[in-house]
Amino acid sequence: MKDKKLNRYAVLAAVIFFIGTLFPYAYGEVDRSLKKLRTLVEVLEFVRENYVEPTDSDKLLEGAIRGMVGELDDFSQYLNEKEFKGLKNDTRGDFGGLGIRLQKIDDFITVITPMPGTPAFKAGMMPGERILFVDDKDLSGMSLEEAVELMRGPVGSKVKITTSRKDEKTGKYKRLPDYHFKREQIVPEVVYHRMLADHVGYLYMVDFSGHSLEAVEAALQDLTKQGMKQLVLDLRFNPGGLLMGAVDISKMFLPEDKMIVYTQGRKPTYYQEFKTKTNGAYVDVPMAVLVNQGSASASEIVAGALQDHKRAFVVGQRTFGKASVQQLVPLSGGRGLRLTIARYYTPLGRLIQRDYRDKSKAEEGGIFPDVEVTIKANDEYKLFKPYSEIIYTPGKPLPKLEFKEKDPVLDKAVEILTGKITLEEAMAESQKAAQAKKAEKKNESAPEEIAE
Repeated sequence: MKDKKLNRYAVLAAVIFFIGTLFPYAYGEVDRSLKKLRTLVEVLEFVRENYVEPTDSDKLLEGAIRGMVGELDDFSQYLNEKEFKGLKNDTRGDFGGLGIRLQKIDDFITVITPMPGTPAFKAGMMPGERILFVDDKDLSGMSLEEAVELMRGPVGSKVKITTSRKDEKTGKYKRLPDYHFKREQIVPEVVYHRMLADHVGYLYMVDFSGHSLEAVEAALQDLTKQGMKQLVLDLRFNPGGLLMGAVDISKMFLPEDKMIVYTQGRKPTYYQEFKTKTNGAYVDVPMAVLVNQGSASASEIVAGALQDHKRAFVVGQRTFGKASVQQLVPLSGGRGLRLTIARYYTPLGRLIQRDYRDKSKAEEGGIFPDVEVTIKANDEYKLFKPYSEIIYTPGKPLPKLEFKEKDPVLDKAVEILTGKITLEEAMAESQKAAQAKKAEKKNESAPEEIAE
C-alpha cells in the first residue's frame, strides 16, 4: 500500500515537472488544474496496472505530453530525444551529401540522376545505377529514407558506395568498382528561368534556401541581358524556407522604407518588423506573382508584401496559409519543444496563418489572388513534372527543359502584363466566375423539392 502511494506521488510529481518544464508560466495554474492532474494520474495508474498488456509509464507520459502540445496547433510539437537531435541537425545544415536524386525501383535504391557539380556527378555515377552497399552495409530491404540517412554525414567526411550498372549487351547488372566520396554541402537547383514571348521574363522558385538570393539575382541579370521588360515570379508549390530569404527577395522589388512583413505574439518581445531600406534593383519592372494551394510560408510573405504595396498582382489560387513563428526549446533528457510563439502579418495587417481546425475562420488566412485561375490537380502536376524528371548524365550536354502542357495561370498573367487584357477586366472576370461557381455549389447542396 505504501509503495502504491509513493508511486502515485511519483507520477504526480513527474506530470507537474513536465508541465512546469514545458510551460514555465504554468506553475501558478497548477492549483487550479489539480483536479485534472489527479485525473491524469489516476488514468495512468489504472492503465499501468490493468491494461491487457504490460505498459511503459514513460511512454504513456510522453504520449500525454505529445497530446497536450498537439492540442495547440498543427505546428507546435513535443520532440523526443531522437526527433530533437534530428531537428537540430537539419536546422544547423552541417550535414553533407553526394548529390544524387534517388528512387526505389524493383526493390533497389536506384540513381535517378546525379546533380551537376556534385561528388556523384564528378565521379561519373550514371542514371540507373543500383546502390547495393553504403560503407559495406547492405541496403537490401531498407527504405529509401534509411538509405539516404546512411549516405548523409558531416561535410568533409568520407563514405564508400558500392553500385551495379546494367550491361547494355546482356541486360544484366554488373557490380562496379567502389566509389570513394568525400561528402560536400549540396546546393540543389532552386531557381529556373527562361524568356517568354513579348519580353516577359519567367522565374520559378522551388524554395527559399540559404542560396536562393544569389540564384535569383543571377537569373534576373540573365533575363535583363535578354531584354526582359516584364516579370512573372512563379511561387506555385513553393513550401517556403528561410524568413530572411523571403525578406531579401522582397527587397529586390520594393521601394525604400516599405514594410515587408511583421510578427506578433502575446509578448511584446515577439513583435518584429522587416522593412526595406533602399530602392530595390528591379523596383520598376512590372510584375505578376503566381501562387497555388502549395505556396506557403516564405512564398506567402513575398506574395503578400508585393500585393499589399500594389507592386505586383497575384494570379492563381489561395495559398496554403502557413506563417507562424516556432521557438525551439531544449528540455531535460535531450528532449525538446517546438512552440508557436507568434504569427506573420502582411504590411496591411492581414493574418497569413490559416486555422484549419476552426471552420468559423475559413475565410481568414492565406493570400487570396487578385485574379483567381483554378486548374485541376493532375494538370498542375504535369506542368511541374519536367523540373523533377530532368536527367543529368556525366559526359553529355546539360538537357534542356521542355514545357508542352498548357498553363492557364501563366497565360493569364502574361495577358495582363502585355496589355491584352487589363487587370481590372481580369479581376471582374475572376469575380464573376467565382460567384457562378459559388451559386452552382449552393444549388448542388440545396434539398430537392417534391411536387405533389
